[in-house]
This record gives sequence, structure tokens and C-alpha cells, in this order.
Amino acid sequence: MSTLSDARLVRRPPGDGSGPEEAHGGHGPRGAHGSLKGYMTGFVLSAILTLIPFWLVMGDVLGDTFRTGIVVMAFAAVQIVVHMVYFLHMNTRSEGGWTFIALVFTLTLVVVTLVGSIWVMYHLDQNMMPMSPHEALQKP
Repeated sequence: MSTLSDARLVRRPPGDGSGPEEAHGGHGPRGAHGSLKGYMTGFVLSAILTLIPFWLVMGDVLGDTFRTGIVVMAFAAVQIVVHMVYFLHMNTRSEGGWTFIALVFTLTLVVVTLVGSIWVMYHLDQNMMPMSPHEALQKP
């Protein structure tokens, strides 16, 4: 038998770093995926973080549209973090910290996009030529 065929016949214990599950950073059957308790915690937190803003908006609890919008966006940001921690299993230790660096880069892009969009829409609103209702009806 050749050396190559002998190497295939050797049985290695699972978790010795040579199997297919270790080829992708150790996320095989024994990887650091979540437990039922972790998934249930994430689900309950996600449900609560969805129901509270729904209640705030539908009940007009805060009475101010701007304040309600800010609070709803804050709950959305917390819910994003809950999803990343409990469902995507992102932390500073996984994959040598690269997932955390990718997260920071993604959040930076999202913030720049949102702030830029709001800035453009605000300035368009402020700088558009005002029209009377009669003029608006006459425009094609």
C-alpha cells in the first residue's frame, strides 16, 4: 500500500484538529454553537424588544413623535445586538476577533449611510421651493 492510502485508513479521535469539522475554525458537531437555553433567551429578549416599541407606538405612550422614534430606534439597536450575540454567536474571541472587526466596519457603514440619508433628506426639505396648494395642483 502507498503512504497516501495508509493515511486514509488511520482512525483519529474526534477533535484532534484533522477532521472536516475542524477545517472551518472548530465549528463542527462539538463547536461553540448555542444551546437551547441560549436560543430561548435570545427569542424571549427579541420578543420583548419587539413588543415594547409596538406598544409605545400603538398606545401613543410618549405623546411626542420624535421622542417615540428615538426610543424605537434605541430598542432596534439593542435588538440587533441581541441577535448577534444569541443567534449569530458573535463575540471578540471567535475567529481571532475578525467577526468583531467585521461587525464594527458594518456598523460604521450603516451609521454613515443613515446619517447621510437623513442629512440629505433634511436639506432637501429645507431648500425646496415652497408651493401653494393651488400651484401644486397646476404642476404636471
